[in-house]
Amino acid sequence: MATALQEFLITLKDKLNIVEVAGNYISLERRGNSFWACCPFHHEKTPSFSINEADQYYHCFGCGESGDVIKFVREMENIDFMEAVKLLAERAGLEVPQSGFDNQKTAELKRKRDVLLKIMNDCAHFYLNNLNSGKADEHINYILKRNIPSNIVRTFGLGASLNFNDLPRYLLSKGYSKEDIVDSGAVNEVDGRLSDAQGGRLIYPVINAMDEVVAFGGRVLKKTEFAKYKNTRETLLFNKSKTLYNLNLLKKLRKTQTIKEVIMVEGYMDTISLYQAGFKNVVASMGTSLTQEQARLVKRYADTVLISYDGDGAGQKANMRGLEILKGEGINVKVVPLPDGLDPDDVIKQRGADGYQRCLDSALPLIDYKLTVLGKGFDLTKTEDKRKYVSEAIKIIRTADSVAEQEDLLKKLRDKTGITYESLNRDLNSTPKSPPPPKEEAVRKDNSNAIEKASRFVTAAYLFGAKYADGDIREIPLSSEVHKIIARYIAAKKMLEERIQPAELFEFFDENTAEYAELGFILDLNDGNKLAGEVNENYFFDSIRLLKTESIASRIDALKKEAENETEIAKKLAIASEIQKLLKQKEKLKSGERL
Repeated sequence: MATALQEFLITLKDKLNIVEVAGNYISLERRGNSFWACCPFHHEKTPSFSINEADQYYHCFGCGESGDVIKFVREMENIDFMEAVKLLAERAGLEVPQSGFDNQKTAELKRKRDVLLKIMNDCAHFYLNNLNSGKADEHINYILKRNIPSNIVRTFGLGASLNFNDLPRYLLSKGYSKEDIVDSGAVNEVDGRLSDAQGGRLIYPVINAMDEVVAFGGRVLKKTEFAKYKNTRETLLFNKSKTLYNLNLLKKLRKTQTIKEVIMVEGYMDTISLYQAGFKNVVASMGTSLTQEQARLVKRYADTVLISYDGDGAGQKANMRGLEILKGEGINVKVVPLPDGLDPDDVIKQRGADGYQRCLDSALPLIDYKLTVLGKGFDLTKTEDKRKYVSEAIKIIRTADSVAEQEDLLKKLRDKTGITYESLNRDLNSTPKSPPPPKEEAVRKDNSNAIEKASRFVTAAYLFGAKYADGDIREIPLSSEVHKIIARYIAAKKMLEERIQPAELFEFFDENTAEYAELGFILDLNDGNKLAGEVNENYFFDSIRLLKTESIASRIDALKKEAENETEIAKKLAIASEIQKLLKQKEKLKSGERL
């Protein structure tokens, strides 16, 4: 009997079309009965990501990522299962059941998360009320000093913490447990005493793509030994390396227009200042070094990212690794040059939106930026420094994507150093080649032996309805438990005369397990003609013969061990007779006879 969860998920998926849902995130191209795109989960130039509309699942033949519409939204939105279900239910016009929906562990996790979200939402309203209470003069004066208008204050939900004690008292009065308010990250506990983690600071709520408050940033208003900015510690709701500030408003912007590029800044005030000036396509990394998760997150909104960090060469140089991470995810990275000592907020205030736009218009491709940063470390009036600079610059130029780009960069290097183009070009071509970059396609290790591959092929042939895959799959001694589970699913569907739907298999296996990975290898075999034709048909029957032979051999070995331990003559003779029968079956298989 289906659970409430299973019944609801069946209804939800019936209401949705994965192609329509995925089309809101990536550009799809129809080829035959499938839709194709460059995989959103790994960097590639040739599309290997496929959506099977008939069976309602996706699979990347490069990296092996697979799943149904719920998993796709989970991955694209960086949210958990229940959040994805809620999001899709809203899209489908369905109401998520409130009871009997989760197993005990999932239900407890959901309860905890819901409580923490309520706490953070109440905190945000508490801070906002503080700001409007007439008691937050310092906070108001800071806002006025930074020229933040009231509508922007409301848009970003800015608030005020007046002290360290009011927030814990307020939350306890609302009926929240001490454990939950500490687990939210909004409150700290030291020696049994509770205190506002952002005590006395101006508050910047951190809101995720689902419009949920998951954390807070706080700024001190007086000179102090404490850090100027402070973020909520990591919690069940908040992981800074997987979060970008202002993502909620960027998502809303995408619903109204195409976002060609995203501006990435370091902090809260830079974000607010740019947004106020009309640059609404802005997010902040909140002072953290850029991570792969953040790179994948921003790539969902645009393929070009303009890095607009402080105009401090040393500071930007320290973030070079983050820029390489962005590039590694297939993002076109450009770096916005700012006057030394100024941040985006300063530029807006001193030179206005037009002045900042000129900075954006001067954004440098990543490779040009690397050369610019490199040049700041050498005095080119000194012969030794010039030679070292040229040597290092040549190494960078060698990484250019094309010969034309190398030529252009060499000309710039010539103009900067006075060394002839011909000499630089000879050095470029004589420089030892770096190891080739990794192949664009993601490579998955498949350590399966011949028997496991045979079992996989047979399973796939039945799953995808190869014309030669006839008979009862349960009679074939498949080698893997994954294959046996799929075989039982196929047999049950045939018995009920229902259509086999590979998308249903994603519910049978836990993610990030060997079993789930094996399902991906099975799905790989549905690509092109990997199951069609006489060669594959012959391999199918050869695979069955191999599996049966191996099964018989294993049974013979087991019987021989049993005979060794048997003391009764009659039983020994019976075992020997059974072995003889098995040996005859084995010989028939060797002769090529189909059994």
